[in-house]
Amino acid sequence: MHLTSRLLTLLDRMSSPATVHAHCDLPCGVYDPAQARIEAESVKAIMEKFNASTDEVFKTRAILIKEERADLVKHHLWVLWTDYFKPEHLAKYPELHTLFWTATKTAGEAKKTTDVAVGQKLLDQIAEIDRIFWETKKG
Repeated sequence: MHLTSRLLTLLDRMSSPATVHAHCDLPCGVYDPAQARIEAESVKAIMEKFNASTDEVFKTRAILIKEERADLVKHHLWVLWTDYFKPEHLAKYPELHTLFWTATKTAGEAKKTTDVAVGQKLLDQIAEIDRIFWETKKG
């Protein structure tokens, strides 16, 4: 086949819309609450290290890193909430909206504190999101 013909065939295939069916905007398997959990674990660990240290330079760096990690928790939660969960999930789990709202608010609170209890609260909220997420993957 001539090169021009092959290119035209390829361009024709690329411009022809294909119908695909997926639960979410990408094939399932790309979303996972583990991303938020890993960042939240970092937030809590940084809080613990901050509270155990007397080194002011270390503590300054710890605060900056903790705030970045807390922002990443919020990002991962919102991507999961807005891109993965669908109306049928909210119908089955009506607590989802409040759970995501409070978890992202807790992540924001974690930016402003070094209280390890806030870090643990965030991890507990993510664990509940994780539980529901995996239940939705079963059905």
